[in-house]
Amino acid sequence: MEHGAFELPRIGVLLRHALPRIIEGIIAPVVVFYIALVALGQTGAVIVAVAWVFGAIAVRMARGHAVPGALILAGLGVTARAALAFGSGNPKLFFLQPTLGTLLVSGTFLASVPLGRPMAQKIATDMMPLPEAFLAHGRVRQFFLRISLLWALVFFVNATFSLWLLWHESLETFLWLRTSVVALLWVAAFGVSLHGFQRCLRQVNAEKRLPVLV
Repeated sequence: MEHGAFELPRIGVLLRHALPRIIEGIIAPVVVFYIALVALGQTGAVIVAVAWVFGAIAVRMARGHAVPGALILAGLGVTARAALAFGSGNPKLFFLQPTLGTLLVSGTFLASVPLGRPMAQKIATDMMPLPEAFLAHGRVRQFFLRISLLWALVFFVNATFSLWLLWHESLETFLWLRTSVVALLWVAAFGVSLHGFQRCLRQVNAEKRLPVLV
């Protein structure tokens, strides 16, 4: 940062990197579960959801590809959720654990702000390399603190809305309505985050009297 402006990767590059993971980990399991729910009923849908995750792991292993840690955790999580659903006789409990997990994530984002270690910054640096000088800038620090608060709110709304739907609506309504609302919420929050980061970047570059690259 001391010798040049920082260039944010093109949005297309970010999307190409993130989209396959979003489809595999978020969208596809919900679609598969809903189709199985319609075709096979609640018990069949839970079984298909477990088979989907472990099938994805098996395919990667058969092809000699590394199995992502997130997929391994998903396999453990879906197994525990299925055991809870079958053990209680209530398939809705299959969705209770991840919803409570979302509430915990909201608290993590919120707690990271007063600690001065914004979770949004950690996630951003995991996705792309950011120079230490850039991260140390006051405007950048403030940006990541504000965005961490935004995502704390997003995850809180997600969790509370999901819990209300889970106990007041059918599984069919829960799946399509929750997925639609949460998707819109995430797209809006991501748009605000990206726009804010680009604006912060322009301001930092302008302060250094360097060409704006975004």
